Amino acid sequence: MTYTPNRLERQLERLNEVPAFARPWFRSVVMGRAVPFTGTAKLRYEEMSASSVQILVANNHKVHNHIGGVHAVASTLAAETATGMVMGMNVRDDCIPVVKDMRVQFKKRGQGAMRAVATLSDVQRELIRSTTKGEVTVAVTVTDESGNQPIECEFIWAWVPSQRPTQN
Repeated sequence: MTYTPNRLERQLERLNEVPAFARPWFRSVVMGRAVPFTGTAKLRYEEMSASSVQILVANNHKVHNHIGGVHAVASTLAAETATGMVMGMNVRDDCIPVVKDMRVQFKKRGQGAMRAVATLSDVQRELIRSTTKGEVTVAVTVTDESGNQPIECEFIWAWVPSQRPTQN
């Protein structure tokens, strides 16, 4: 089965005309306008491909918690956005991705910025692209500036047809 890039992939492909050094910033502005909450948190879309998405949330005042670190919700937002974007890079144009379940465990205090990297295996990508409906667990790792993994996350994403079947 030959795969045609979906709408999100086609839109992001146009950013290849932007010089490489400016792509993460430009991608972040475009995605922040498309998904305003991610723009509010100033998420930085560092890398985006059909198999992996990497998002950074900087340790700045707008996302601080009461002890001066990146807020738990901001870290979770980075993980949810990374998993959602890697799903979005694979779901067919006639389907929509929806988060079905998420579990987050806070293991230790994070140090500095938080980076979320979400990945899909080739088998998962083929399943998403070849079926109208289903669900997968999207792997995501969240690390802080020291390289530690202060939170552990599990996200289950589903995809469904974008149009509901008509009932007779």
